[in-house]
Amino acid sequence: MISKTQINKRLEKKRNPELREIITLAKAKSLLELGKKLTGPTKKQSSINVGELNEIEEKNIIVVGRVLGQGEIDKKITVAALGFSEQAREKLAKAGCEIRTIKQEIEKNPGLKGVKIL
Repeated sequence: MISKTQINKRLEKKRNPELREIITLAKAKSLLELGKKLTGPTKKQSSINVGELNEIEEKNIIVVGRVLGQGEIDKKITVAALGFSEQAREKLAKAGCEIRTIKQEIEKNPGLKGVKIL
């Protein structure tokens, strides 16, 4: 587990204002696991393909990283991520999935109940 103080120290190194805002919001809502993943090195952030999202059973998913367009999806899910490729956006929209930013997901579901964090 990581403390809020450690998240603050890691936050000082981040330069992306949007990312800093998301980390601050996650810390304020006591979402420390999400804060830890967001403050970690960029190299450790996930790149998940749409096909891999199709295999996950949860309906709400947060990807700490980028969603890429390889593969197919045939179920309706809600995906929140730091970024989406154009192809991934098209495939998710075509399947009827809901696309959000991580900030929007935290604001809509403050406790992140029923959400899988990748």
